[in-house]
Amino acid sequence: MGRTSVEWGQKPPFPETHYVDSLVYTDEGIFEEEKQKIFAKTWMLACHESELPEANDYRTYHHPAGVNLILVHGEDDEVRAFYNVCPHRGNTILYSPSGNAKRMTCIFHAWSFDYQGNCVGLPREKAGYCSDGECSITRGDLGLREVRTQVGYGGFVYVNLDDECDPLEEHIGSALDTIIEQIDTEPLEVFSYHRAVVDTNYKLWHDTNSEFYHDYLHVHNRLTSMKQEGYFDRKMIPFPNGHAEVGSQEVHYEAYEGGKGRAEAGFPGVEGNPWSLIDLFPGYSYNLRASVLRVDSQIPLGPNKTIVEYRSLGLKSDTEDQRNQRIQDNLVIWGPFGRNLHEDLLAVDGQGRAIPNGSRYVLHGREEDSTIHDEVGMRHFYAEWSRRMGRLSSDPTSETEAGKPARI
Repeated sequence: MGRTSVEWGQKPPFPETHYVDSLVYTDEGIFEEEKQKIFAKTWMLACHESELPEANDYRTYHHPAGVNLILVHGEDDEVRAFYNVCPHRGNTILYSPSGNAKRMTCIFHAWSFDYQGNCVGLPREKAGYCSDGECSITRGDLGLREVRTQVGYGGFVYVNLDDECDPLEEHIGSALDTIIEQIDTEPLEVFSYHRAVVDTNYKLWHDTNSEFYHDYLHVHNRLTSMKQEGYFDRKMIPFPNGHAEVGSQEVHYEAYEGGKGRAEAGFPGVEGNPWSLIDLFPGYSYNLRASVLRVDSQIPLGPNKTIVEYRSLGLKSDTEDQRNQRIQDNLVIWGPFGRNLHEDLLAVDGQGRAIPNGSRYVLHGREEDSTIHDEVGMRHFYAEWSRRMGRLSSDPTSETEAGKPARI
């Protein structure tokens, strides 16, 4: 028998850590607050260093806090990030998503800047910016606004808009320790980039990566993982700052339609066909398989629209045969034309919707001693979200003391 409207609208009979109010997915005001309290103060994954291989290569990045950045590979081999804004009239400097420019020149008045953000070109400089023959402003006063930037953890470029932020390594902590030797021993290279614009909240994509009860969604996963020995013994391991790891497992690809193992092109120290997943707050995932590292990153555009970027990487030193193997594996299994990704996209498009005159609550209540289907990863994420937002994810309309959510 179904539930009445009164029953359907009641809060779940669980601790408040075990469910969230769907307003955290749909409310415009909460999303605007996330921009300031989370996105603008957290290290965000912008791109990979292999996407900027040459001096003066650049990429633009739509930062989730709502600003546009330039990432540039300097002639000194450093990667820097700047606001994509000319200091003169606030005009956008670079419109192309990527390219190579020894001088980055604003189209409005032709002010130009170098890879260090210095102003190196100022038309009619003396005539326009001098008083009584003495310059009152110089190029040194007109540089681009720089953003904190660090490269690491597999060669990824992270940025933080907060000048006073802690170093990247303090934010990541030990969350990537189990795979760091595999991804940092040799330089990596992006061989596949895909992006999808999804009508969903960014947290719903991260939720799906944070719990594996959703493996029932995937025919391929049920055969190659869920039916294999050791699957239900894997642990979900929380780390400080909202990160979590899904314990590794040997995947039996041969169980799916006569498929073969994927170890022909591997990573340093990886044997067989293991699989590891680490979710980083507020919305990144490192997926290390036998032959492909896929890193998912998100660019929230609004409470109900998100760009998800998928980068698949191999070793920069790959032979032609090794690279072809990685490409083939990515196409067949893990990439946009593979067996899993489209199912995830369909699922997150339908989750978390507030029902008019009905339940607003989304459950994170499974407890299985922190094993693979325990939703501890999701609860851990929302504890960090609540801490940063100063409001409970289960009751976001009630503000708490900043940084200290009540009753978490």
